[in-house]
Amino acid sequence: MASSELELPSGYAEALEALKEQVAAAQHRAQRVVNTQLLELYWQIGHRILFLQQQQGWGTGVIGRLADDLRAAFPAMKGFSPSNLQYMRAFAAAWPEADSISQQPAGKLPWGHVMLLIDSFDTRDDRDWYAATSVDRGWSRNVLLNQIKNHTRNREGSSPTNFPASLPADDSDLARQISKDPYVFDFLDLTRETAERDLEQALMDRIVDTLRELGAGFAFVGRQVHFDVEGDDFYVDLLFFHTEQLRYVVIELKTGKFKPDYTGQLGFYVAVVDDKMRRDFHRPTVGILICGSRNERTVRYALGQSSAPMAVSSYTYDTLPADEQDALPTVSQIAAALDWTAPTNNEN
Repeated sequence: MASSELELPSGYAEALEALKEQVAAAQHRAQRVVNTQLLELYWQIGHRILFLQQQQGWGTGVIGRLADDLRAAFPAMKGFSPSNLQYMRAFAAAWPEADSISQQPAGKLPWGHVMLLIDSFDTRDDRDWYAATSVDRGWSRNVLLNQIKNHTRNREGSSPTNFPASLPADDSDLARQISKDPYVFDFLDLTRETAERDLEQALMDRIVDTLRELGAGFAFVGRQVHFDVEGDDFYVDLLFFHTEQLRYVVIELKTGKFKPDYTGQLGFYVAVVDDKMRRDFHRPTVGILICGSRNERTVRYALGQSSAPMAVSSYTYDTLPADEQDALPTVSQIAAALDWTAPTNNEN
């Protein structure tokens, strides 16, 4: 009897799914072990090259010869190009600690991520922040590149807010982490003159990119969420729930310049959501007003008059200036240095 004609016992489908999950988990663990061992090997090679350059004055020509000899000795092993050996040297110089590199955030990333961090930053602090955040949020190499180009570290928590005055101190610090300034909507095919409804629709059409730009933890609840306040109808532009901070986040979009009365409208929506949707175990609802531009002093005055916790951010469709973008390596350049072809899917 063919296996396709076999009468399967009850519970077979569940057992198959459980086994598939176990196999996938084992494959993932094996990949992590292999990646860790590869990074440790690369660090050791880089450390050795760095030492010999300092002690014996090894030059570029010697590195090229070393690459040829290593590839001849290990023909099945890729990654021994001269440029990749230089990256190994830079790897050891960037993280010079004698203890295991696997204990560092960078040691938990694929090699392509590490190369990108080496090319992008001169300071250890920046490299470690993006490495740790990449590990925590599961960024692919392309996403990491985009976050670097958009200065994500500098933008997080940089919006003017009234959180210190409207939230307890510990919660104020948490709430600041979920705001950015400016938000970069460069994935939208829009111009500055677009209507608010069109901006809202475009963000919903690209919801995955929108959530990525908002940051980790944001879950979409609804658009134009309706609230009936004793017969009066109100509609919240965008409503999200932050799964890490356990709070609702109300987002209002304004394509023009900030006006003080916007904070009154947003504060009202925050109060409504807090009253009608927040549960006892949720943190207080906060609002984020995203506008086309703003006068900083006007924003400060307006926030000072509002008791509802909120941030005021701007948005842009532009990433870095062209000269700064050119200074960063592309994925294909990293792949060439690695001496292999980068996959076309959204790899890690």
